[in-house]
Amino acid sequence: MNNPLSSYTVQAGPEQRLHDYNIELPPVPTPFGAYLEVVHINNLLFLSGMLPVVGGKPTYLGRIGAELTIEEGRRAATIACLNVLAAARHYLGSLDKVSRVVGLGVSIAICGNSREHPKVADAASEMLVHVFGEEKLSNRIVLGVASLVLGMPIELEVIFEVTP
Repeated sequence: MNNPLSSYTVQAGPEQRLHDYNIELPPVPTPFGAYLEVVHINNLLFLSGMLPVVGGKPTYLGRIGAELTIEEGRRAATIACLNVLAAARHYLGSLDKVSRVVGLGVSIAICGNSREHPKVADAASEMLVHVFGEEKLSNRIVLGVASLVLGMPIELEVIFEVTP
């Protein structure tokens, strides 16, 4: 990954990285349905249904390649990832308890002929690298779908390994 932040010292923890890069986490999002956004089982923390919302309101609506550009999709992915981090920090008390990013699932609402999924999903992956370091980067699946909840362009599912 050609990322200038990936050369950041491995010793810095996630909380220090957030501070050093002036990454401010939004308020913890609340679910739009009957589900939990965070489930902790053994040493795994599952976060799902993470959307590009701030203050309970969508920041972007539409499909990539139709109503939204690739760059707008990347910004939506970044906001959704910041919500992942906010929810994990809220649940754990500190992101320093995350020992590894295990998995990242990215669903992207696209128009039929769009093939730019990786460029949009990379914004979420890059945010995780900024905060946790390249050595803790996960596997990833990226899916293009016809629509997502409330017309939003992206939805993330993330699995973290955590220390007790």
